[in-house]
Amino acid sequence: MTKYFLKTLSLALIFTAISCQAQERITVKGTQFYKGAKPYSYIGTNYWYGSLLASKKVGDRKRLLRELDLMQKNGIDNLRILVGGDGGKYDFTVRPALQYEQGKYDEDLLDGLDFLINEMRKRKMYAVLYLTNNWEWSGGMSQYLEWNGKGAIPVPNIPPNTWPQFMSYTAQFHSCDPCMKALENHVKFIMTRTNAYSKKKYTEDNTIMAWQVGNEPRTFTPENEAKFTAWLNNIVNLMNSLDKNHLISTGSEGKNSSNDSMEIFERTHLNPNIDYLTMHIWPKNWNWFKADNAEKMLPTTLENAGKYIDDHIKVANNLKRPIIIEEFGLPRENENLNAGASSIYRDKFYSYIFERVLESHKNGGPLQAANFWGYGGEGKAVNETGKWNPGEPLTTDPPQEPQGLNSVFNGDKSTLEIVKKYNLELKN
Repeated sequence: MTKYFLKTLSLALIFTAISCQAQERITVKGTQFYKGAKPYSYIGTNYWYGSLLASKKVGDRKRLLRELDLMQKNGIDNLRILVGGDGGKYDFTVRPALQYEQGKYDEDLLDGLDFLINEMRKRKMYAVLYLTNNWEWSGGMSQYLEWNGKGAIPVPNIPPNTWPQFMSYTAQFHSCDPCMKALENHVKFIMTRTNAYSKKKYTEDNTIMAWQVGNEPRTFTPENEAKFTAWLNNIVNLMNSLDKNHLISTGSEGKNSSNDSMEIFERTHLNPNIDYLTMHIWPKNWNWFKADNAEKMLPTTLENAGKYIDDHIKVANNLKRPIIIEEFGLPRENENLNAGASSIYRDKFYSYIFERVLESHKNGGPLQAANFWGYGGEGKAVNETGKWNPGEPLTTDPPQEPQGLNSVFNGDKSTLEIVKKYNLELKN
């Protein structure tokens, strides 16, 4: 009897210990995120290249582990990660590609994704996994169009192609039935996967905070809103049917993805299966900020960012959902690409964004988190143009952009100190 009692007690203690160590699920109640029973608000980062860095063949797992550890030391526990990379045959695109032909996958990169998620699990970190891209740098929607007979992708970084050509080309996606079906197959393939390291089904792994449709899906034109919305609802509903345990978001820039219309942004996000909203803020790309006139333009940049945030908070309140500023960035002074160069204006911009999140967190508002773009860790620019070539160190800047332009490297200590400071305030 005593032996049986002790054995039962030991098993109970082991079970309790395992339960206490288990990753808590992220959920949404109203306009708030929760980690288990406690509110969850955070300053995270974009780390799109994480699964490539985790690859056995083309990555650097020792670097990956060091970077995860350093992020953890700075309070970063939420990473937005690409689960894509399609085609990979063009310059200025992610290579090697996870889906190198339609429906065919690089097993090494799938293994890298498993490894990354498992290492994040060990560190109690959370992943937002986005499954396609509006932009050519990882293939995405334009690659599905090429695969399904719409002609070669007019890559805007390769003359004579232009951004208007690329936009017109990609706008066909929401009318291309085989393209949309192929993306659905990709979604099913990834979401029903089992992690080779943890042996957990992705749908049952609390390391995953959310599935995200893609990076910055756009309506493109007001006339395309109906087709875009039908497509978005179909893919969101599919994701919800595959996984009831995790959150779903779209990856929208917000107003800038919605033909500069907050009404379109709200209408395209009415689906109740969209658990939270997102917005992106890019002052340099939107001509709010120029590095050669930084001091003069920063006040206007902050004013414009504030109005953009306010407009999106209003929609979040209307829809009674949380919202995240999940992409924002600014170069160092004079667009210096090197770690440790002066980042006074970047730091002021970051501080403004983080202060808005902290204010909302304290007041119970819907703006609950921010993911800066992005963490470049030990990466660096290694050639004069700054553009990435296969075999060079990965940074968080996409391959077509100067490496280091918006990356926060390990040597950008003042910026990381700000990230750490606000994470401490949000979690206390």
